[in-house]
Parts: sequence; C-alpha cells; structure tokens
Amino acid sequence: MNSTFKSHGKLLITGEYFVLNGAKALSIPTSYYQTLKVDKIDSKIISWKSYDNKKNIWIYGDFKLPNLEIINDSTDELLYLQKLLLEIKKLNPQIFKLKNGYKLESNMNFDRNWGLGSSSTLICNLSKWSQTDPYQLLWAVSKGSGYDIASSIHESPIIYQINNKNPIINKVQFKPKFHENLFFVHLNKKQKTDDEINLFQKIIIDDDVINQISQITDDIVKCDEMDEFKNLIIKHENLTSNTLNKKTIKEKLFNDFNGEIKSLGAWGGDFALVIGDLNSAEYFKNKGYETIISFNSMLNNS
Repeated sequence: MNSTFKSHGKLLITGEYFVLNGAKALSIPTSYYQTLKVDKIDSKIISWKSYDNKKNIWIYGDFKLPNLEIINDSTDELLYLQKLLLEIKKLNPQIFKLKNGYKLESNMNFDRNWGLGSSSTLICNLSKWSQTDPYQLLWAVSKGSGYDIASSIHESPIIYQINNKNPIINKVQFKPKFHENLFFVHLNKKQKTDDEINLFQKIIIDDDVINQISQITDDIVKCDEMDEFKNLIIKHENLTSNTLNKKTIKEKLFNDFNGEIKSLGAWGGDFALVIGDLNSAEYFKNKGYETIISFNSMLNNS
C-alpha cells in the first residue's frame, strides 16, 4: 500500500524581501507541482530518491532508523533532508517508532532551477505525510517568510503577512482583465534565497516603505487597468531598487523594452513578470531567454 502527496509551486508577485518585515505580499500557486510517493518497507531505513522533471535521479540515499544517520556518503542535499527528517521526528516521534521503514520517491514536473519551490513543495508533502506543521519544518531549515508554504497549502492566490512567525493569510481573486498581456520570463539564473535574505536583513527598513509595499499589494489585487498596473509595478521596483541599492532588471538587461518588467522572488534571478503586448515574447527570445510562460499557463487553475 502506498500514499502519494502533491503540492503546487508558487510565485511571489509583490512584497519580496519586505514580507520578512511584515509587509503584505501577493503570492500565486503555479500549475507546476511536486509529488511524494511513500511506501512502507520491511527494512528499518528510509530509502530516498528524488527525480527531476526529466526523470533523472538527482538525490539518492538511505537513512538508518531510528536515529536517521546517513548511510551513504553525505551530500548537501542529503544533509538538508536529514534536517527535515530530524525535525519530523521531533514533531511526531511515533512516525519512526514503527517496525517498518519507508521508501520515499519525489517527482517534480518543473525545472528545479526555476525557483518555483522545489524545497517548499517537498516540505509541504513531507508535512502531509508526517502530519506535522509545514511552517515548523520550513523554519528548521530556512530563514524564509513561509509565503511559499501558504501558497502550496491554499492552492489559490493569497495575500500573505507574517507577524512574529504567525502567518496571516487571506485568499484573493487575482486574474486581471489584461492577464493575456502578462507573462513570466525565466532569467537563466538561480538565486540562493537564504543568501539574499541574509543581505536584506542587514538593511534598516523604514516603516513607511513597508506600508507602501503593503498598499501596492492591495492595489495590484484590485487593479483593472493595465496602465495603472504598470505604474504600480514601477513604484514597487523603484522602492526595492532603492532599498537594495541595485538596478532594476529593466535598467540592467532590458532598458529598450516597450513595456514593464518586475523581478520576482530573490531579486535578479529566477522569473520576472512582464507586462507588454501579445508579441513581446519575441523580444525576449531574441535576447536568448527561451523559457516564457503565459499567466494562464503558470497560474494553478485547479
């Protein structure tokens, strides 16, 4: 008998970085996801395999029960998994006290370098299997805000806020009338979120900036006009640029683009949100950016 768990990825549309300081952030769940299949086995081990979107194994290893020692050569990925399993053991000790072991197999249908949540979807799946708190699992291994966990749990667009590690979540409708003019371009670069968070946490942020970001988030959710949406994006990009002392993606890479571009997630990598005409994709393809996904294709509509 086996059990299979599924969790959707995410994209943070507004509030990146600032959400750590209490700003409201808009997050959407993606149509892309990761599954975790769990089988009981007779051996007192946890046997792990992770497959990428091309069905190649990228993590393989065994953990000895009940202490969860790594049997194989340690890798960064296995040490990360070990941290998660040890936290599960702390939160639900009974799960590893049975006479059996487990075979766990994870599969994702997206490129793990896209930044859509290969870690957060894994954590959500592990929490579903182990009946543990996904936020506690996340914060055992990461300094993230938890918005990605909330997106995966709720499977709908949300406004996310955090107050002393207490998530505040409101489901919202987010599919602008002009959504056919919105698409996502992968910038061919993977950012390390925790490294970017460490840099951000050294910056002193005025409450006024946090309030402005929260207002932009509220306004973007309600926005019906594309020109207004573009202005809100520009305002958000300028606030982030000034705070981080970094050029915006448009200034840095696409200053001749006739539309607007907003960085997403850890600034400068992963995906960017583009607002342009229906032929804008050609502009990015001509510059060597091949991964271009429409708003409709990216958003989880299940």
